[in-house]
Amino acid sequence: MTVLGDGTAALYDTGPVPGPGGWPVTYEQVATGNLPVVEAPSPVPRLSAGLRLHGEYQGSGFTEPKYIARRGDGQVVQLSRLLYLVASSVDGVRDAEAIAHRVSARFGREVSGENIRFLVEKKLQPLGVTVPEGQEDDEVDAPRSDLLLALKGHRVIFDERRTTKIARSLAWLHRPAVVALVLGSAVAMDVWLFGFFGAIEPVLQVLDQPVLILVVFVLTVASLVFHEFGHASACRYGGARPGCIGCGLFLIWPSMYTDVTDVYRIGRAGRLRTDLGGVYFNVVFMLAMAGAYFATGAQFFLATVYLGHFEIMEQLMPAVRLDGYYILGDLAGVPDLYGKIRPILLALVPGAKGDKAREEVAGLKKSARAIVATWVLTMVPLIIGELGYALWNLPRILTTMTRSLTEQLLGTGSAFVDGKIVEGLVGTIGCVMLLCPMAGVVYLSVKIGGRIFRAAKRSTDGRPGLRLVVCALALATLTGLSYAWVSGVTPKPLPKQPPIAPILQPGVPTTAPPTRRASTPDRPSDGSGRPSDPVSGAPAASAGPSGAPSDEQTSRGASASASPSASVPVRPGAGTGTSPTPSSGGTATGPTPTPSESVAVTQTPTPSESVPVSPPPSVSPPPASDPPSPAPATS
Repeated sequence: MTVLGDGTAALYDTGPVPGPGGWPVTYEQVATGNLPVVEAPSPVPRLSAGLRLHGEYQGSGFTEPKYIARRGDGQVVQLSRLLYLVASSVDGVRDAEAIAHRVSARFGREVSGENIRFLVEKKLQPLGVTVPEGQEDDEVDAPRSDLLLALKGHRVIFDERRTTKIARSLAWLHRPAVVALVLGSAVAMDVWLFGFFGAIEPVLQVLDQPVLILVVFVLTVASLVFHEFGHASACRYGGARPGCIGCGLFLIWPSMYTDVTDVYRIGRAGRLRTDLGGVYFNVVFMLAMAGAYFATGAQFFLATVYLGHFEIMEQLMPAVRLDGYYILGDLAGVPDLYGKIRPILLALVPGAKGDKAREEVAGLKKSARAIVATWVLTMVPLIIGELGYALWNLPRILTTMTRSLTEQLLGTGSAFVDGKIVEGLVGTIGCVMLLCPMAGVVYLSVKIGGRIFRAAKRSTDGRPGLRLVVCALALATLTGLSYAWVSGVTPKPLPKQPPIAPILQPGVPTTAPPTRRASTPDRPSDGSGRPSDPVSGAPAASAGPSGAPSDEQTSRGASASASPSASVPVRPGAGTGTSPTPSSGGTATGPTPTPSESVAVTQTPTPSESVPVSPPPSVSPPPASDPPSPAPATS
């Protein structure tokens, strides 16, 4: 029989109860009340939703082996061998005792069920690997690494199935023979483009045509997408499975990413191939653009090639989390270089904190320790210097950015109002290029300020004296910076300059504003009886007895800031003329000659020079007894 509950009814039950439930007992146990005590079943651990166990981290820079697991929210965690064996034995069916038998056999040491429960509750649950006891669903809300230089707001463009299909079709490009052929062709292309054709000419042609700017922009976006398929195809070629491809915001710019987390379970060579696959596909894309130029003769394809070189150089920088950062991390065998900044710096501090940090640093191999320490000791001063420089120049940065953005928005709006759709669209690109850095400055300022505040609060917790000192130092620093900003010690904002690419800034004046100067009467005297020059204010030299200009007047160059009424356009090589023809040689400044006067040119102007001219000779009245002397000859 089975007992379903307590009470008199259970004592007089004369037969078994059909169906599940209860526990088997005898009539004597029921009659005497000596019912067995049944313990509650042991809880069965469960893995969190979407968790993937990628196995041992190949080519690790740590002295002890590390294992990689990835949660459903994308967060990657490192596990020790024992924790990885426990996580791999959790299947939602085995209880702690069954898991302990399995782990003991694989680990080589006896592990009890109590040990398993401790590891699950105190180690794996805080990492989000297992689900807390009593929770019905498998979704976990585990803490994530708040990475300052990580991608934010990412969205999927190509899911895993489509990415894998396209990556499989492009994997042949990573064969050694094909790679050698591509790199050799790229060298030949660069020698021809930069050494013979001239790489800047296609760029200037694009800047002169708004439609071409839009075309090059579209091609640049296409090269970014192709770059990500370079990572995915290299991952597939190395034997790992690529994930999705998406986009998000990295610091201040829209960026794309490829999920290649599975690459951690293959060797170091495969990871480096995956890291370099993006820039390698940039080279393939540039070769395709060069081929399109030879087929069509359209030079905007070469402008895309020129810009592609800058994209490659940007990707190879190891400062932020771009391809160069992951290349350096895989060379060292350390997945997260930024996570080692704190222990490397604390290892230099004596005391208990320094000892603990030195133990963590000692967990790295010597080669990895040298690479990481060199990177940390290089990056930390660079980051601090850039932060201080930005704070010192903050007023001029904000003033210049606000002025430029205001002009850009007004000019772009005017272009749309006037029906210039293409110019307006190109101006919109310019607006985005201005808004992204401004948003990035605000974002980084808030994030860095918040982190500094939280770190100071955490380090001074329970130490009021130290907190007071930190507050005093922070107040003194802010006061000094504020005084420097207000008093004008910091550099002034840049003067307004004409745009380098007027097409990107419709409606913005293409000439520099005139320099203000105090108005003076014509030919004022300097106090010595001689009139002064109307532009420079220097005394004007007097003409010789014959009325010809002196050597000083002839050799003096023209002032670039002369007023429009004092400028005389001169044709290069002209000796005399009553109506000179304008040319690209610039304008010569000086008093405006009358039609009966000639302008003496001292040298042939070049396109980057202004034409020096001599001022008109002052004619002295001839003596009454002598006939008028002839005018001086001009050359």
